[in-house]
Amino acid sequence: MDELKLIRAPHKYLQGAYAMESFYKETKELGESFLFIASESGYKYCKESIEKSFGESDAKRRYEIFGGISSVSEIEKMQQIVEEDDIDVVVGLGGGSAIDTAKATAYYSNRPVVILPTIVATDAPCTGLSVIYNDDGSFNKYIFYPNNPDIVIVDSNIIVNAPVKFIVAGMGDALATYFEWRAAKRTGSLSLEQGGISNAAGALCTLCFETLLEYGLQAKLAVERKIVTPAVDAIIEAATYLSGVGADNGGLAAAHSIYNGVSGIEGNESMHGDVVAYGTIAQLILEGANQDEIDKVIEFCYSVGLPITLKEIGIEDREDLMIAATKACAEGESIHNLPDEMTPKKVFDAMILADALGSEFYSLY
Repeated sequence: MDELKLIRAPHKYLQGAYAMESFYKETKELGESFLFIASESGYKYCKESIEKSFGESDAKRRYEIFGGISSVSEIEKMQQIVEEDDIDVVVGLGGGSAIDTAKATAYYSNRPVVILPTIVATDAPCTGLSVIYNDDGSFNKYIFYPNNPDIVIVDSNIIVNAPVKFIVAGMGDALATYFEWRAAKRTGSLSLEQGGISNAAGALCTLCFETLLEYGLQAKLAVERKIVTPAVDAIIEAATYLSGVGADNGGLAAAHSIYNGVSGIEGNESMHGDVVAYGTIAQLILEGANQDEIDKVIEFCYSVGLPITLKEIGIEDREDLMIAATKACAEGESIHNLPDEMTPKKVFDAMILADALGSEFYSLY
C-alpha cells in the first residue's frame, strides 16, 4: 500500500516590513504570558518593536538570552522557567539555535511556539524539527515534532539589517529544495515528515527555485544596501516558507547529506546553506543531469556569491574530502533517496567534478 500523502505547515505565517510590531495582535489568542528565548542580537534589535506591539496590554513577558546552542541543559533550563513562571507561549527570537531551543522547550512543556527569525540563513523557522546538541557542543539528536510552529513572523526590516552572508546562505539552503524534492519523488521516497509526497509540495519546491532565479541577485544587492524591495520579500519567502514547507513535505536527497559529511570534518565551519548549495551541484552530477541544468545552477551560485569550488567550502585536501564523502553515505542519510547505490567514491568523484566545473566557470568570468 502506498504511503498516504501528507502536507504540513505553520498554522500562521506573516511577513513584511514592521511585521514584528504586529506580534501581540497575531499571538494573543495563544495566551497571556510569553517567554522569549532570544539571541543577544535578537534581544537588542527586536525588543523595542515587540514591546510596542503590546501597547497598553498587561500581558506578561519574560526575555531570556539563551546560551548559544540548542543544548540539552539549555532546553531544561528554559522548561524550568516555563513551569515556574506559568508561561503560556514560548517564543524563539534569533537564528537557528534560538529557534530550535524554543521549539524543543515548547514541545516538552506542551506549549504553543511562535518563531521570530532575525536572519534567514536556513529554512528552520517553518520546519517541524530541531537539531539538539550535547552540552559540549557535539551532536545529540534530531527531534521531529508532531506539528510545525504555531505562528512564524518575519520582519523584513530586521532581515535586511543582518549581514548579507546570511540571506545568501538562505538562498543556498533553498536552492536544494527543488532538486531534492525531484529526486525523492522519482524514487518514491518519503518526505521529512514520513509521508507520501503531494503535488502541492512539488508546486512549492518548484516555485522556490523559480523565485531564486528571478529575484536572487536583486535581493542580494538590496540587502547589501539595507533596503527592503519586492525582490527581498520574494527571497525571504522563498528561503523561509517555500523552502521550509517544501523540504518538510518534499523530502531531502544528496545535497543535505553532503552538508552533513562536510560538517563532520574537524574544524570545518562553513555555513549550512553554502555547503548545501555546493552539494546541489554535486547531486546533479550524481544524477547524471544535463550540462545546461548544471550550468544554470552554477551560474546562479556565482551571481549571488555561493560556493562553486571545494576551497570555498573549506576543503583543501583529498583526505578531508573522503571523510566528507564517507559520512555523507552513512546509513540513514537522505542521499540514499537517489535511484542508484551511493558510495563514498561516487560522492568523492562528484565533488571533485563540481570543483572542476566551478573552477572552469571562474576562468571564463
